[in-house]
Amino acid sequence: MMGIMGRNVGISVKKMGVLFLAALAVVFCGRVEAAPLKGGVYRVGIVQLIDNGAFADMREGYIARMRELGYGEDKMTFDYKNAQGDMSNLNSICQKMADSDLDAIVTIATPPTQAMVNLSPKAPVFFIAVSNPVAAGVITKMEKPDKNATGTSNAIPVDEMFRLAAKITPNVKTFGILYSNGEVNAVNTAKAAKAFLDQTKLYAYKEAIATSSSEVQQVAQSLVGAVEAIFIPNDSMIQSAMPQVVGVANEAKIATYGSSAVMVNSGAFATISIDDHVIGARTADMVDRYLKGASVEDIPSVVISDFVTLFNKTTADAVGVEIPEEFAKNSVLVK
Repeated sequence: MMGIMGRNVGISVKKMGVLFLAALAVVFCGRVEAAPLKGGVYRVGIVQLIDNGAFADMREGYIARMRELGYGEDKMTFDYKNAQGDMSNLNSICQKMADSDLDAIVTIATPPTQAMVNLSPKAPVFFIAVSNPVAAGVITKMEKPDKNATGTSNAIPVDEMFRLAAKITPNVKTFGILYSNGEVNAVNTAKAAKAFLDQTKLYAYKEAIATSSSEVQQVAQSLVGAVEAIFIPNDSMIQSAMPQVVGVANEAKIATYGSSAVMVNSGAFATISIDDHVIGARTADMVDRYLKGASVEDIPSVVISDFVTLFNKTTADAVGVEIPEEFAKNSVLVK
């Protein structure tokens, strides 16, 4: 009996010890107020794949929101790097940031996020606009981040996009799906579009895949005569070549449906997409939660669903499509 009691006492002491250590961990690790970690200023790295309007708006939305939250220039500095579309340059940038003594790393779009998470940096990674974080391998569950990374998804509502097309361009029978096969976000969005069309039979479709930016115009031309409209997924390479795509499409009177406001600003006919400033700001809110004491594991990754419909009036005129008043009054019209 004494032996059993002795073990119980021992177990209780161990449990108390564990509880005490847990309490210490909460006290020393669970910061509840923002406090500069090093030198009185937070240092945040920002990695961008390529220079385009959407990514610039996301970056500016993120920085503006951090300033709004009280992280002025005296409290937070940003080490911004742009890979200019060069993957070897991107990997070099990510390696240097992973080895740096940063407090947080912000990545814009899927390729920089994958590159950074694969390096397992000490600083947590907060991503902006990764359309499918689970498929990209940067997170296992949206609700419970497990790779020291969390952030926002810009998955677009492909079903709403095609249903919009059915109302605005009812003469369309076949869609071209134009994307690059080197970006997992583009591949996954194209896959979602094909799954929707296979299920609903709303449109026939023809895929057109570019393997490099130099091929985009030629691949777009391959769709002329075969389709009456083009859908472009989240795809930074195609987005950067949008003027060439639009040139081909407009000449052939083909309506181009994009996946971002920048695509429409660059000449695509229409989109249903998120506000790029908003998605950057939402990631900033996550960084703020982390700096105030939340663990990355307790900051779920989220899909941004504040969508807006945009039309390019100049392109509408070029391809001979009239935007019905009921849609025009509830949408953003750009020229």
